[in-house]
Parts: sequence; C-alpha cells; structure tokens
Amino acid sequence: MLNVICRRVLPYALHHCRRFNSTKWNSSIPGGDSELRGDGAIRRKHPLGSTIEQTYAGVLSFLRRNYTRDLSNVDVAVTGIPLDLATTYRPGARFGPKGIREASAQVAKRKSYPEGIDIFADLAVVDYGDCWLDFGQPHTIPLAIEAHAREVIDQNVFLLSLGGDHYSTYPLLKAHVSRHGKPLSLIQFDAHCDTWP
Repeated sequence: MLNVICRRVLPYALHHCRRFNSTKWNSSIPGGDSELRGDGAIRRKHPLGSTIEQTYAGVLSFLRRNYTRDLSNVDVAVTGIPLDLATTYRPGARFGPKGIREASAQVAKRKSYPEGIDIFADLAVVDYGDCWLDFGQPHTIPLAIEAHAREVIDQNVFLLSLGGDHYSTYPLLKAHVSRHGKPLSLIQFDAHCDTWP
C-alpha cells in the first residue's frame, strides 16, 4: 500500500506544489496579483484602499488596516487602551482592544450597509497600536493615556480609541481638551447598560 502511495500520490503532489512556489509571483494563484498576500497590516504601503485577507491568519489590526506609527497623510488613527483597573466586579476589559480587532477582521472588506460606501477609498485609516501601560505603577496610567492620545491628536489626526474600562475616557478627554479647548462633545459606545438611570 505504501508503495502505491509513493508511486502515484507523491509525483502528483510534487507537481502541484511547484505551482505554488512562494518565492515566485504567479498570477494564476488566487490573490497572486496582490502585492500583499496576507499580513497587509505590516506590508501595505498606502493607508487608502483595502485588500481581501484571510480572517483567521495574519497580523491582527483594526479592520486589517496598516499597523504603523507614521501618521503622515493619515485621517484616522485607531488605538487600543487595554485597561481594566477601574472595572466593577470582574476584570477582562483589558482584552477589549484585541477582541475588537479580532472581530473587525470579519468585516474588513465589506462596504457599509445599506449605502454600500467603501470608507477606505477616501479615508486613510491606520492602526496605531496600543497605549503601553505600566500596571505596576497605576499612578502613571492617566498620564500615559493622555500622552499617547496627544501623539495622535497633535498631528491633526482623528483618534478612535478602543477600550478598556470607563476610566480611560477621562485622560482621553483631557488630551482632546488640551488640543481643541472647550466645549467638547463625546460619543461613547458601551457594551452594557449599567450606566443608564
């Protein structure tokens, strides 16, 4: 039986493996005409547009956007605030930014519903990464969040923050007030209704 497998299957497999040689560009391979072929979050050269990528593989970024700290020609920077020191009852909100990025891979290439608008055709959006927080020194966290937000805001780039617990809103608002002044409006999406009267 093993002899039959070696004589029949292996030559067939070797022949077809040569078609998919990863060192050569082959336009007959699905996605072969793309310069990206995965990991667009770190390989994409321009913040506009989007490409189709596998949702289960590749570098994790918000909506498969370019992962970069270079904000030149960028309209919106998405950043994570992985904080849950001020949560009520249970920790875990620190995993929010990662979870949102993971879920966003499912809809990264879809157009908006019901209008069918491709927002990335005209809006340059990048994933700026997460704010680094030293949980061993909680007194430094508000200043770290504010400074991280100012890095983006001071370059005239809109900031979309993914959290995290409710407390992360305060230093983010401080960063916006220091740049834009008062009055300031806030849009906050919350996953639960514990703050309703």
